[in-house]
Amino acid sequence: MTENRPGRISPGDIYEDCSFHPVLCTFNDGDQIQGISLIDASMPRACSIGFCAVVKLSIDDVIAARTDWPAYFARRKAEFEQETGSEA
Repeated sequence: MTENRPGRISPGDIYEDCSFHPVLCTFNDGDQIQGISLIDASMPRACSIGFCAVVKLSIDDVIAARTDWPAYFARRKAEFEQETGSEA
């Protein structure tokens, strides 16, 4: 299970965006956060810290996502739905 690592997400940190992509942070103004996907290099990946389910990730989480992206995505989506009681 992926656990949110507490603390501010700063450029250079890795976070999970609201599409469950591990993202390398390139910008954070306190609400808007942007970065580059570590799955497909899409950019800019942009989310709102206040309105999206952004979580700070560990390197182990990124390795799991890169090893089997479809399985990681399905697991994270199911975890999110279970935690929130809604569908992502």
